[in-house]
Amino acid sequence: MAFHPRSITAFLAAAAACNYASAFSPAPKSGVARKDLTRVNVATGMPNVNLGEMFNLGGNNNQSPTPDNNDQKEPEKPGALIDLDGIAFSGLKGKALSSTSADFPDSGTVRKVIPADCFEPETSKSLGYLSVSVVGTALCTAFGFQALNYLDPANILTLPFWLAYSVVTGTVAMGLWVLAHECGHGAFSKDRKLQDTVGYVLHSLFLVPYYSWQRSHAVHHRYTNHMELGETHVPEDKDLDASEKLYDTLELRKSLLDKFGDEKGIQIYGAFQAFIHLIVGWPAYLLIGATGGPDRGMTNHYYPQPLTEPKQPKKELFPGNWKEKVYQSDVGVAFVAAAALTWAACNGIPEMMAIYGGPLIVVNAWLVLYTWLQHTDVDVPHFTDDDHNFVRGAFHTIDRPYDKLDPWGAIDFLHHKIGSTHVAHHFDSTIPHYKAQAATDAIIENFPEIYLYDPTPIPEALWRVCKGCSAVEKRGDYYIWDNSDVKEELLKV
Repeated sequence: MAFHPRSITAFLAAAAACNYASAFSPAPKSGVARKDLTRVNVATGMPNVNLGEMFNLGGNNNQSPTPDNNDQKEPEKPGALIDLDGIAFSGLKGKALSSTSADFPDSGTVRKVIPADCFEPETSKSLGYLSVSVVGTALCTAFGFQALNYLDPANILTLPFWLAYSVVTGTVAMGLWVLAHECGHGAFSKDRKLQDTVGYVLHSLFLVPYYSWQRSHAVHHRYTNHMELGETHVPEDKDLDASEKLYDTLELRKSLLDKFGDEKGIQIYGAFQAFIHLIVGWPAYLLIGATGGPDRGMTNHYYPQPLTEPKQPKKELFPGNWKEKVYQSDVGVAFVAAAALTWAACNGIPEMMAIYGGPLIVVNAWLVLYTWLQHTDVDVPHFTDDDHNFVRGAFHTIDRPYDKLDPWGAIDFLHHKIGSTHVAHHFDSTIPHYKAQAATDAIIENFPEIYLYDPTPIPEALWRVCKGCSAVEKRGDYYIWDNSDVKEELLKV
């Protein structure tokens, strides 16, 4: 991802590798891309399809053990022509690379298959889920205040406890962010005044300007995986002029591998990417538009004017009346920030950070984790304006098994299934989270060839993304993550 003057592209690199990469590289990898093109064909029942058959590479050893394999072979649809050299594979096994523009239906066709009830928010249900997150966060916070009587945050020996407290409280409080996010989308209630009040208060508590984020996030949905106009996690183009980059992400990865050796170097690089994304990424996005599309110029969510001249002035992030709304949002953030500073001045920075700052950092990390992994993996492409449209962008969102993060699915419940039903959410963000599963089921049933679900466990997917998504290059209609200079075994989780 880019870290040029507009974004943190380089700082937001994503993912690496898959166990199957060798199947697509007949010759040893080198820094020079092959000129051969492979037509990528993916059958509907992809999780059960043998890789050799799926990509039509031939070979008798690729036969399925099914007795009627030859008789029952499913017809192939024409796949995309693409040079596979240097492309790693995720649990999607290249599925996102198999589709052409003709495979994506129009918005009306998709909308018709989703039950009509899914588009209707129910205020009582939304308030019920809000109460779960409010009560959970309040109980954690009350426990924290009680712990202050016994464990002084200023004493470094208590640091392990307060780190654990931050992780637990921040994880529970992430549910509040998800519901605040629904308010911004109009998915919380038909009562606009109630919805905006809840959204404004919750966003302010997280130091996020409500209307500013409402606007920028709508832009993110409109231009998902768009190279010039996307908003958040826009990759660095490896062919971008050096003057437009803070540094060269691929060159950084290569230098670390050269200096520390392949295995340790890739681990250092992955850890660096994780830190930059999960800890630095969210404040950097709010303050300088890190990883936003370059054509909007550098942006700030607290100040509506572009900080640098946009390449496309008509596409500035906060046009017209949105400028006034940005300032309206700042009032709530300023109040909460002043309260936190007053708290720190009166009771000390350690106490404020232990109870408020630490959990806030964890919430921010969860937010970036979800957004990053929903739109990024080593074999998920990006597009320019010539090849992008809303539906194609929405269907390049990835659902993942957040319900398996813990044995009980508690985290997925506390986070209102934001990561396991996100494809449906990206198609229509007015669908409330408690109806998103029904919408997801309808999408899977009717559009199985373009629906993306990666079963890779979340920690493994994150580590793959940290190591393998440094910069993209143009191949055919796609901008795809380039890993031609990395040995495939380094990208395996």
